[in-house]
Amino acid sequence: MTATDTQRVSTVRDTNIRVVRRFWEAFDAHNLDIWDELCAATFVNHDPGLPTPDADLPTIKQTIGGLIAALPDVQSWEEDLIADDDAVVVRRRMRGTHRAEFMGVKPTGKVVTFTGIWIARLNGGKLQEQWVNFDALGLLRQIDAIPMPA
Repeated sequence: MTATDTQRVSTVRDTNIRVVRRFWEAFDAHNLDIWDELCAATFVNHDPGLPTPDADLPTIKQTIGGLIAALPDVQSWEEDLIADDDAVVVRRRMRGTHRAEFMGVKPTGKVVTFTGIWIARLNGGKLQEQWVNFDALGLLRQIDAIPMPA
């Protein structure tokens, strides 16, 4: 790889990191409309735990809007971030108070904490798709939707 190629890869990687971090800053500000700027028109969110496992941006914004409505003080923080060329992997921890119905569970007032890993693929400074794996079971147990095993 030439020095020019190395610089190009580094610039692309740095841009992609900035885009992913802006994506999460928008989440923490509860301003999902910023995602329209950061995601490609053909963006797909792959999450086998959702009713629509391969969701477009409007669908995922609606889904995450439901999470924010249920946990109105939800915030997240980055625990790890790994980037290489067109991919950015981030491990995040989230914390919020269950104040409204979530997945059919009435508000409990409990503070919940859960983690997840998001793998994003970017092109041209836009999120093209992401794969999601988060601790839904742990979250549901914390709001008493699923009992802990004896």
